[in-house]
Amino acid sequence: MTTILQIDSSARRDGSTTRALTDRISARLGGAVTRRDLAAPLPQIDEAWVGANFTPEADRSEAQKAALALSDTLIAEIEAADVLVIGVPIYNFGVPAALKLWIDQVARAGRTFRYTEAGPVGLLTGKRAVLAVASGGTALGSEIDFATGYMRHVLGFIGITDVEVVEAGRQMVDADAAQAKADAGIEALGRAAA
Repeated sequence: MTTILQIDSSARRDGSTTRALTDRISARLGGAVTRRDLAAPLPQIDEAWVGANFTPEADRSEAQKAALALSDTLIAEIEAADVLVIGVPIYNFGVPAALKLWIDQVARAGRTFRYTEAGPVGLLTGKRAVLAVASGGTALGSEIDFATGYMRHVLGFIGITDVEVVEAGRQMVDADAAQAKADAGIEALGRAAA
């Protein structure tokens, strides 16, 4: 059975477009769904976290292991998933701070990517991601959309290159058109392989 990791990053629990879209996308794809709600923000990485991450695993103290425990859990959620369904509301032209905190926890040298002489190599390969991107006025894919391209880049950096976008952009300009585009995007998604 396909395993889906659904990540919701909207600050709004009620009335959120991206939360409604991620629910619909997960249902469309089918499979077992694990949910990660970022409305209660994750902690920022700090000096202790960075120091722990750059200490070889065999040499980490108990405090260093504790500093990385949440990151280990979040990465394990990705590792266990076949498909990531990520809600990406555009706040002030970029991703919400809550989503950036998640990215900082999971983009980890030696765990989800490594550097080689040829450049960085993502370690979380063989996965698919579907982004549910919504905005009030930002045209998706435009020069002021700093969220969609960023998410594609970050996911590719950790090895997830099969990325699709379901978009509901410019809702405050034309809500009906935004909804129709999102509906068509969900309809076009193929079901996850069983």
